Amino acid sequence: MSLVQGLKCKECGREYPKEAVYVCEWCFGPLEVVYDYQRIAGRISRDVIMKRPQSLWRYRELLPLDGDPTDGLQSGFTPLVRADNLARVLGVRELWIKNDGVNFPTLSYKDRVVPVALSKAKELGFDTVGCASTGNLANSVSAHGAKAGLRRFIFIPYDLEVGKVVGSLIYQPNLVAVEGNYDDVNRLCSEIASKYRWAFVNVNMRPYYTEGAKTYGFEVAEQLGWRTPTSLVCPVAGGTILPKIRRAFQEFEQLELIPESRTRIFAAQAATCAPVVQAIHKGTDAVLPVKPRPLSESVDTSLRIGNPADGLYVVQAVQETGGWAEVATNEEIVSAIRLLAATEGIWTETAGGTTLAVTKKLIESGKLDPDGSTVVCITGNGLKTLEAVRDRIGSATTIAPTLRSFEERVLAHHLVPAATAAR
Repeated sequence: MSLVQGLKCKECGREYPKEAVYVCEWCFGPLEVVYDYQRIAGRISRDVIMKRPQSLWRYRELLPLDGDPTDGLQSGFTPLVRADNLARVLGVRELWIKNDGVNFPTLSYKDRVVPVALSKAKELGFDTVGCASTGNLANSVSAHGAKAGLRRFIFIPYDLEVGKVVGSLIYQPNLVAVEGNYDDVNRLCSEIASKYRWAFVNVNMRPYYTEGAKTYGFEVAEQLGWRTPTSLVCPVAGGTILPKIRRAFQEFEQLELIPESRTRIFAAQAATCAPVVQAIHKGTDAVLPVKPRPLSESVDTSLRIGNPADGLYVVQAVQETGGWAEVATNEEIVSAIRLLAATEGIWTETAGGTTLAVTKKLIESGKLDPDGSTVVCITGNGLKTLEAVRDRIGSATTIAPTLRSFEERVLAHHLVPAATAAR
């Protein structure tokens, strides 16, 4: 008997079978996966999990497959790095970086959600997959779909960064650039999904796709020694990952794998597109769509979603855990990217820069406990957003191939005099 019972509307509770559906036909609420937790409790334990391979599938009882996973067998279980250098700069006691910028194979947290969606799509008999993406998801569906032998249609905004375009094209999908922003792309994909029997991972497969995001939270709890942090700061685009991290903590607590979780969850968005932050600041759960600022005015492209699908549930998770939300400006984002690299040797893309910049603001404003433990969520690699920092990090010093040239052009401008350095 399957541990997955079916789907259920998050708003009205109406039940649905395990199919490629994502919206309730009665109230238009989103659907979510329902599990048999009583049976799961008899199968999962800390010892069982820890003996398994270090991938996202070590938590497979809490993921929505009926059979064995077929994709992403090397994805997940990314490093949780203790960031003592950065902690000293920010003035906090215990700081951790959960670094999905090294997730296999496309260097983002999307390498968690996509394998779950594709494994389920194959269970349901699909041979064609697709997505609407601001970049990272396009890369991940292109790569995992290639490995899975599936036909792929990847839809992106026409003005996406070169790194993310190349990062999809290398896997030879059908890449379609749409003349519009992400919200225009997503609407088009919804229309296509309703006409063709294709599995769009973040449209008709969304209930299964979002479950993969829980593994980020499962790993944080396990890697902290089966506990959750005092605070966790997470970026928000479509709103998938933040509520699912909270759900992961709740499921682990329900199954008695961790003590009661009292983690306060904080949301981070770029100032150029911040519908969730606006709702939280107004004290409402009504996330009103906004039009993202033009790409020329924003360094953070990966979070430029003006109408987040799960925005409501981000707001609820933040409010119910006693967290908060803030925005970061272009300058603050770039500064945070450079700070993380200079203190911890971790290069994050702009979403991570946004998250760290907001973390700094939360500490300075007193909203985040400096004496507790804090996890900063890094969801992508800096190689994906070269444009954001390319003109802001200086350049190499060019010298002749002589010792004299080195001393005159390099050491003469160094803080340590050449003679001292020689000794």
